[in-house]
Amino acid sequence: MSHLDDYATRYRNARIRREDGILEVLLHTGGKSLQWGELVRRDLCQLFADIAADTENRTVILCGAGADFCAEFEKTGWTDSATPASRDKNYWEGKHLLRNLADIEVPVIAAVNGPAHIHAELAVMCDIVLAAETASFRDPHYQHGRVPGDGVHIVWPLLLGLNRAKYFQLSGRIMTAQEAMQLGVVAEVLPAKQLLDRAWALARQLGEASTLQLRYTRVVLNLQLRAALHSDLGYGLALESLAALDAAATGRPGPHA
Repeated sequence: MSHLDDYATRYRNARIRREDGILEVLLHTGGKSLQWGELVRRDLCQLFADIAADTENRTVILCGAGADFCAEFEKTGWTDSATPASRDKNYWEGKHLLRNLADIEVPVIAAVNGPAHIHAELAVMCDIVLAAETASFRDPHYQHGRVPGDGVHIVWPLLLGLNRAKYFQLSGRIMTAQEAMQLGVVAEVLPAKQLLDRAWALARQLGEASTLQLRYTRVVLNLQLRAALHSDLGYGLALESLAALDAAATGRPGPHA
């Protein structure tokens, strides 16, 4: 078991508070929009495990700070991605990042405050996805010289359908919030100022259920996703690593993903 006091201030990129069983997790870098980095990935793996193990959490709100949900990489702090040790770390953390998020056994609401152009799957894997009018979604793996194998090859086809997901990932096109709602990725599009209030209202509504209803509803609604992550996530990460090692060997390392 985990307790809020054990993890509330442990993670530098997450501002955490809880009220009436509703856990709000604000992702940020220095109080501004989250920038993706190795420490972010490592910390979110453990944070999602802590949230899942805390039985006092009845609903979770995952949101971003600043103008973006996550649209940039950290410019420093990356290790050499061309070594077997670094690829093994990417493989392990990549598996547990999404599996631990899926293993949270209470409803999770995403409040996507702006562009989610890096690891947008963290938002769209949530049970209810709310988006600000300024939000947009993109998967940049292929344009960054990477194989989209770290879970996006599972999540986007489940949400968009196979051919639309393949086009979305191969083209790197940006999906607006309104388009995402029309395609069923997003539940509601709201003015930015109303986003968190709406997330809290939904969380309170969901929290009126019994504990077992909350837990088991999320479990049953995510059976297909969790099964796909279990069977296909590791294989995708392995293929992504092989292509990354090849790119490094031929002088085409590309941005981090």
